[in-house]
Amino acid sequence: MAENLAVKKMIKDTFVEIADSIEKGAFGRKMRVGLTILGSEHGTENLIKGAELAASRLRDTEIVLIGPENGSNLETVVVDNENEMHSKMEEILDGGFIDACVTMHYNFPIGVSTVGRVVVPGTGKEMIIATTTGTSSMNRTEAMTRNALHGIIAAKAIGIEEPTVGILNLDGARQVERLLSELKANGYNISFGESARADGGVVMRGNDLLCGSVDVMVTDTLTGNILMKMFSSYTTGGSYEAAGYGYGPGVGKDYGRTILILSRASGIPVVANAIEYASCLARGGLGGIARDEFEKAEKAGLKNLIEGSAKERKETIEEPAEPPAKEIVTGTLSGIDIMELEDAVQALWKAGIYAESGMGCTGPVVMVNEEKVKMAADVLVEKGYMAKESSPC
Repeated sequence: MAENLAVKKMIKDTFVEIADSIEKGAFGRKMRVGLTILGSEHGTENLIKGAELAASRLRDTEIVLIGPENGSNLETVVVDNENEMHSKMEEILDGGFIDACVTMHYNFPIGVSTVGRVVVPGTGKEMIIATTTGTSSMNRTEAMTRNALHGIIAAKAIGIEEPTVGILNLDGARQVERLLSELKANGYNISFGESARADGGVVMRGNDLLCGSVDVMVTDTLTGNILMKMFSSYTTGGSYEAAGYGYGPGVGKDYGRTILILSRASGIPVVANAIEYASCLARGGLGGIARDEFEKAEKAGLKNLIEGSAKERKETIEEPAEPPAKEIVTGTLSGIDIMELEDAVQALWKAGIYAESGMGCTGPVVMVNEEKVKMAADVLVEKGYMAKESSPC
């Protein structure tokens, strides 16, 4: 009898230990996420309710409020104003008291930009927007190229092992496509996604935003910021952000803090989701993944590729070229950036190929004779106007 009781107690203790381990998570302890509670357009209560909602559904996370005294049962680090609040947030984050923090109206250094996370209306799928606040670089092409890396890093930190990447069809998208394609050719692993439109490709259109064609959508930060606002509040009229996970963590080379951004218009559901996002990133090791990914990208020549794109890689056309004899131009070449379209035409003229510029439904095109499509593509790839992957077979 005594032996049976002892066995039952051992079994009970084992199950309790297993349950405790599950609750605490794989690291053997709960993640601690801070939330600053001053600055919301909807008041402090909005943020506290979001934190309490998160606490009710996240068994592996402890939430620490940073702000004035309040009636919540959640732990609070007491401060009286926003300036002191951010200083205290950085202090307890750097000191290890919390693993990540969610805040508003926070300034990141140049080179750091935030990676948002939304739920698309067409399919209910989650999608990462890279990026949404901050600035990866003062140069647009470099910024969007780095934004792609930031998006991949955030995706891997939340458990997406090989995130698919698409580039939103904006000015500079084709230049970014070329840079990322060269980076991949040099050994950095990028899984390019495919547009849902019939003609496919890595350059994404509006339809792809709505249906979530890729895991990571690369854009410039200002466009990404607008997209975040649209995705989060299109059902509410704009003053209350009700959907998604917020504007996300600041990511950048050698940036070690896990700080996520909310809008001052973020509502209770978004606050709760942002805390969940923060906990997931902390547990997934955002900082370590960032170091690894940047190291891999640098080994694949990221710096040299970016520097090369900033220089004039093509022959400077000081004098407009004389066009060759006019031909019927029914063959088209896409994948040329709108800002380089006329230069691409000039390059073909100098190579003795008659060409005209045009605009198709998916973006700018160069039109040539059907029989000279392959020849023209080779010229444009050589001169750096078009990625090799965009060249016709």
